[in-house]
Formats: sequence, C-alpha cells, structure tokens
Amino acid sequence: MAQSLNDAVPSQEKQSVALNSVLAAALLTTLKIVVGLLTGSLGILSEAAHSGLDLVAAAVTYFSVRVADKPADSAHPFGHGKVEHLSAFVETALLLVTCAWIMLEAIRRLFFREVHVEPSVWAFAVMFISISIDTLRSRALFRVARKYNSQALEADALHFSTDVYSSTVVVLGLALLYVSQQKNIPWLRSADPVAALIVAGITVYISLLLGKRTVDALVDAAPKGTAERIASAISRVPGVLRHQRIRVRQSGQNLFVDLRLSLESNISFEHAQSVVGRVESSVKEIFPNADVVIHAAPTEPASSDIVERIRSIAHRNNFLVHDVTAFEVNGRVNVSLDLELDPSLRLEAAHSLATRLEGEILSQLPEVGEVNVHIEPLLERVETANEARLVRSNMERKLLKIARGTPELVDVHSVEAHQVGDNVLVSLHCTLDPDRPLAQVHHITEDLEFRFRKAFPQILKVSIHAEPRGQ
Repeated sequence: MAQSLNDAVPSQEKQSVALNSVLAAALLTTLKIVVGLLTGSLGILSEAAHSGLDLVAAAVTYFSVRVADKPADSAHPFGHGKVEHLSAFVETALLLVTCAWIMLEAIRRLFFREVHVEPSVWAFAVMFISISIDTLRSRALFRVARKYNSQALEADALHFSTDVYSSTVVVLGLALLYVSQQKNIPWLRSADPVAALIVAGITVYISLLLGKRTVDALVDAAPKGTAERIASAISRVPGVLRHQRIRVRQSGQNLFVDLRLSLESNISFEHAQSVVGRVESSVKEIFPNADVVIHAAPTEPASSDIVERIRSIAHRNNFLVHDVTAFEVNGRVNVSLDLELDPSLRLEAAHSLATRLEGEILSQLPEVGEVNVHIEPLLERVETANEARLVRSNMERKLLKIARGTPELVDVHSVEAHQVGDNVLVSLHCTLDPDRPLAQVHHITEDLEFRFRKAFPQILKVSIHAEPRGQ
C-alpha cells in the first residue's frame, strides 16, 4: 500500500500542473479572441488561434498524462508511456494547421486586402497578461517535466515558451502600427501581418523540432546520446570485455535498455551475475527510471590458448576441473587435468564421465593427441575436523624440517594439521622472494607438497600459502 501511495505522488503532481495549463489556456484564448475582434488585429487573432490550439494541446496533454501513468498490464507489458509521445505528435499537427491558416491570412492582408487595426490599450494589456501567464506556466511545466522525465509535459512547456516569444513579436507589431498612425508612416501599416508571419515562422520551427522528437519516440529511435553514455558507463565496469549491442527505446518517462555483453568464458555463474548487477547499477545511476535487460555471453578463448579452451569445454559440459596443463610431444599436444566428481559415485560411473570429457576435448581440439584425467572427490560439505594433536607431536616437526630444508623458502610458519575422518589436512604459511615469478613459486610449493605426501601418505590435502617477504 505504501508503494502505491508513493507512486501516486508524481502522477498527481504531473496531472495538477497539466490541469493548471488547461485553465490558463482557456483564460488566454477567451481574452485574445475578445480583444482581437475589438481591435481587428490579425496578430492578436493569430495569437488567439494559437492559444486555442494551446487549449486543445493542453487538454490532450492532461489526458495523456493521466493515461501514461497507469501501470503496465497484460495488454501493455511496457506500460502506457507511448501515449505521451502520441499527444505531443497531436500537438505538432495542430500547430502546423494553425500556422498554415495564419500565413495564408497574413499574405492576404499584405497583398490583397487591407484591414484596419486599432492598437488600443486593451490590445497591449491582453498581450502583456498573455506573456506573464505563459512565462509562469511554461516554467512550472518545465520543472515538473524535468523532475519526472515527462516528454508530454516537456513538449507542452516548450510549446508555451514559444508563446512568450510570439506574443512579444505581436506587441512589437502593434507598437510599430501605433507609431505609423501617430507619425503617418505608411510602410509601418504592414507591421501587424508581418508580426503574424513571424509568429507563424517561430511556431513552424518549434513544431518541426517537436515533430521530429515525437516521431523518433513513436518509431523507437534511440534518444540522442543515450547509447554513448551507457557505453561509457559499461566500459568502466570490471569484468566486461566489451558490449556487443546496446538497444534503447523511450516510453514516456521510462527508458528501456537492452544490452548484450561479452564476459570472460571461464568465470563462475556467480561472478557473471555480479558483473551484470554492477552494469545494471551503473546504467541506473545515469537513468534512474531505466528498465535494464542484460544478456551476458562468454567470449571464446583465443585459438592459441589451449588451456583456456579446455577449461571452456569442461565448463560448457558442467565439469569442474583444475590443474589443467598442456605440453607438446612430437608435434601433438598432451593434456592432463584434475576432474572433481561426486564422491558417492562408483568408479565405473566416474570413469564414464571422465571418458566423456576426454572425448569432448579430443573432438573439439584436433591439435590435442592425448588427454589424461585424474579423478578427485568433490568436497560438497563442511567436514567436522579436530585438531590432530597426536599427529602434530610426531608429524609437525618432520613437516617443518622438510619445509625448512627447501632452500627457496625464506621462512616457514603456522603449520597446522587437522584430522578429517581417516585423513589429515595440512596447512602451512611460508615466505619467498617477492620478485620470484608466479610459475616458479607454484613449482616450489608443488614440490614441497609432493615431499609432504611422500613422508605421510595419510595426508589428504596440503594448502600452502605463499607470501612475499616483508609483507
């Protein structure tokens, strides 16, 4: 219930400012018609016609805002936001029709028929009232439009802001006409229809701008600059290799974003989901009302990277592998890897799975001549372990002696052994030269692990944590 009340607040504010615009347009239309008929000013009558169209446009905007704020339903899964763009399109069409009439009448008065215009104080008064009201309502509409990203209200605001400029031109035309009557300057008598033409020209220009924007929205053209801003935000998210596709469409105040991203091929599903979540958050930082759909696709490893391609094959077939190595023998590549399987499997079933993995690798990588799979039980739960006190007294001294006999190790500390069932888990911390290459460090720790197992076959697992000296 609280959520629905929160959603109703922006809708009420948008409808309120749209309704005020309707009332203001009705007042100005009435005033301009009365004063225009009394003075005979085509400029004012053109403004009256313009305000009449404003009234219709404001009514259409009010209706569209009410409909567009309805939540999405089964018939309109993307919501009703397109109604706002449709209303802006109707406004554009009405404005262009009005401009055509104003231009036609102005040309008639300039070249074919003379009409007496009386620039009375009432004419100036109604135009100044129009300018004041239009300024206030265009600012109010712009404020709410920007606050809620409403294109219908923004179009309405832009529409009424042009009224301020066109009304100013009409006032200038009336002033020039008054000067022509007072100073007897005949050529200034055409100021009123010329002002009407200028008003029509301004309106046509703005109408075409509005028309292009509304048509772009109706045909799902991407808002200008949106894709570029999203691409820039995506590029800063760690884990995204590149974006393959960015599709954007606007519907009312909502932005719908469809992304296709390339991620590393051999990362876990949880890691991929984390990257996708960070991308979505980055997009919503720029566009809070964005509805983001992301498709993440793995990037195929380079053809020269045999190890990564093997891992990719294993992951696609839902196999957990580690310690993948590849080496060339007589022009062919030999592969060895460790495969983790359910410890409850019988040997026959486990061997069948290992054979299937071997077959997948051989069929997809013709350069591989032989695959050797070492099967290991997958540890699926936390085992209860007791510190191996009896083992420590006899084993730890020998483990330390073996480790300290390794010349590459600077220091050895924190040796621990834990009993898990019939097996022993050993952990050890050691320090090495910080400038040693990682591959060399791995070789040293592997050799140390081998010597530990040789001395104590009951050891199930050895974890060696290598640290750089000085850390």
